[in-house]
Amino acid sequence: MIQLLFLVLFAEGFVASLLLVKIGPLRDLVIKSLDQVKMGKGPATVKTIAGTMSVILFSSLMSIVKIQSKGAKLGTMSPMDQVLWRTHLLEASLMGFTLFLGFLIDRMHHYLSKLIGLRSSVGSSKEEVERLQKEKMQLKEEEGKVSKEMKLLQEQFSTLSENLKKLKLESEQKDKQIETAEAHVVALHKRSADLLLEYDRLLEDNQNLQAQATGHRI
Repeated sequence: MIQLLFLVLFAEGFVASLLLVKIGPLRDLVIKSLDQVKMGKGPATVKTIAGTMSVILFSSLMSIVKIQSKGAKLGTMSPMDQVLWRTHLLEASLMGFTLFLGFLIDRMHHYLSKLIGLRSSVGSSKEEVERLQKEKMQLKEEEGKVSKEMKLLQEQFSTLSENLKKLKLESEQKDKQIETAEAHVVALHKRSADLLLEYDRLLEDNQNLQAQATGHRI
């Protein structure tokens, strides 16, 4: 029993040291092994063993108390009682250290698993942040391109607006020129009509004068 407890204690100490100090891939191997132990019926088996050792530990402690009580009543312990007391004390100490190391290994494994999960999530978060930063840079570049295009379009729009204003002014000037030309044409038509009337009157007067001249000659 004592040899087995020493073996278990040394094994637990070795596992705990591997969990504390990373030596190559041994820590990852130990963590994976503990993950396998905690799967399926492993937890129930471990709890059963821990419960059995706790019962044995309690029994050893009770035996130690009984031997001490017996020695206190007798005033001294017999050699056999001393051997039994030391044996029970050694067994209780070994089982106590074994249970403590088991609990320590369980907590270390739990927190290391969480730490590995957090590191992996932090790594994925860093990749996500880098991806978002790249997308942000691309958006900024696209925004710069769009702003340049907007400026070009604004300049073109302002140029077109100025050209449109010029065309409107030219159109208004052309309209005024057309109105002036039309008024001039109307005035010319009116003047032409007046001249025709004057020509007809003068022609009629000329004919009358010619007729009068012919009459005087006769």
